Amino acid sequence: MPELPEVETIRRTLAPVLIGALVIGALRGEHPEDILLDPWPVFARRVRRHRIVALERRGKYLAARFEDGDRLVIHLGMTGELRLSHPATAPGKHCHLALVLRSLRPLPPSLVDQRQRFLLRYLDIRRFGRIALLDQASWETFTARLGPEPLDPTLDPRALWSRLRERRTAIKAALLDQALLAGIGNIYADEALYQARLHPARRCQTLSLDEVERLLVALCTVLSAAIENAGTTIRDYRDGQGRAGSFQSRLQVYGKPAGTPCPRCGTGLARIRIAGRSSVFCPRCQPLH
Repeated sequence: MPELPEVETIRRTLAPVLIGALVIGALRGEHPEDILLDPWPVFARRVRRHRIVALERRGKYLAARFEDGDRLVIHLGMTGELRLSHPATAPGKHCHLALVLRSLRPLPPSLVDQRQRFLLRYLDIRRFGRIALLDQASWETFTARLGPEPLDPTLDPRALWSRLRERRTAIKAALLDQALLAGIGNIYADEALYQARLHPARRCQTLSLDEVERLLVALCTVLSAAIENAGTTIRDYRDGQGRAGSFQSRLQVYGKPAGTPCPRCGTGLARIRIAGRSSVFCPRCQPLH
């Protein structure tokens, strides 16, 4: 599932093309009702005649903000992909809908037709993604349920430590809870816990303030490095230009088979399940106190 670095990479690669573009229509693809929160006729009518003034990210959600404050909010699920296309390009399989846009700035002829029109297609093999149109009030209500951004420089480690002390769950499960911190999933939880030398099954209430501060540093380090490397492509993820990420070559523990030597100490890595997700860690570097 695309996490914070992947969605941020998509945002950065799509923004130069989408900001300033006018939505002039929507094209129906395969099973749009599986993706949209509105019925197709309602969505197609509501999305027209909006100009995109900003492309935002909140946690794992991408949001195209319109002039009137409404937002087109996209969650990519596990296999969702946004793809820029020339209007004459065939949609291919698993394309559920497309926005027809007109650009006010010159774009390459490979992307736009003579009337400066191009498409933003949404493709999703497994159809777990979701797309919604939210007004300003609904967007604020929705985002209020999400925790702070882990890369926010104003994030207070002491406040996070106080919230964690009230929990009786494993720290790995807490990191996957979007109400605690927004944007973290299985990949970067495993990587950050390894960097911070914290066992994924460690109970939240046992963490010291120093350990929480160490975890936040690790999260920022791992997430920033992943963004610099355009995200992690395990199978389906591509950025807004259709390119794979490269951070998968720098993963220390995520996805490694049990018994793989720890990159730090050589001990065989272990694998357990926490909150229904596989968790890989080093028993020596990340002891369970």
